[in-house]
Amino acid sequence: MAGHNNKPVNQQESSMKQTQYVAREPDAQGFIHYTAEEHAVWNTLITRQLEVLEGRACQEYLDGIDKLGLPHDRIPQLGEINKVLGETTGWQVARVPALIPFQTFFELLASKQFPVATFIRTREELDYLQEPDIFHEIFGHCPLLTNPWFAEFTHTYGKLGLQASKEERVYLARLYWMTIEFGLVETPQGRRIYGGGILSSPKETVYCLSDEPEHQAFDPLEAMRTPYRIDILQPVYFVLPELKRLFDLAHEDIMGMVKRGRELGLHAPKFPPKAA
Repeated sequence: MAGHNNKPVNQQESSMKQTQYVAREPDAQGFIHYTAEEHAVWNTLITRQLEVLEGRACQEYLDGIDKLGLPHDRIPQLGEINKVLGETTGWQVARVPALIPFQTFFELLASKQFPVATFIRTREELDYLQEPDIFHEIFGHCPLLTNPWFAEFTHTYGKLGLQASKEERVYLARLYWMTIEFGLVETPQGRRIYGGGILSSPKETVYCLSDEPEHQAFDPLEAMRTPYRIDILQPVYFVLPELKRLFDLAHEDIMGMVKRGRELGLHAPKFPPKAA
């Protein structure tokens, strides 16, 4: 199964669905209380995933993990994350419910706030969760938000999404999926992972770097035209030449690419249709 993703392209349809998870409200001091079992789930997830990521995650992500200093024995408080993000790139995390509308998602990114749902999956759903939980958001995405290149692209993406039409947003969402969620990058040490959807999923972490899926050199227009499904291992991954490519892309005419993508249309899917 695929990773645990903040899926902007599916937020609108997802918001129609019910979720068993309820985001935790902070107390009067802004502290969120979790149960011992929830802290234990966090410990299982982070311990296991850090082992799997050895030799597979890009250095910029690992540097971010060091900067955040994530605890292993408990779920971190959002204030701890905000302190580090604020000092490194000026970003913050924002507490949200399990699923948020497209518009809210773009508004948050445009104001340098990354949405974090304050619940954690149950032990029954350790390996795959359709909703984005606190482990996916904090462990998968926040380390790279300490990186100025990644942070710049995410901020630009939010601003563009805010101005885009509903039809344009679908193309933008595919670009997000193929980069921020499921992106790979070439490094002097070999091919590595930077996408948060992979980084928080043990199965996809191993699979994405194997010979099984297709790897394509990153081309933003191609990424926008490539269909995907959220509930399967990805059949194709786009590989950046270096992480700084995201920063450069933030200063290119992304909306012009969206216009071209809409003219050219979508590629044929590399996966079977979802069973009804």
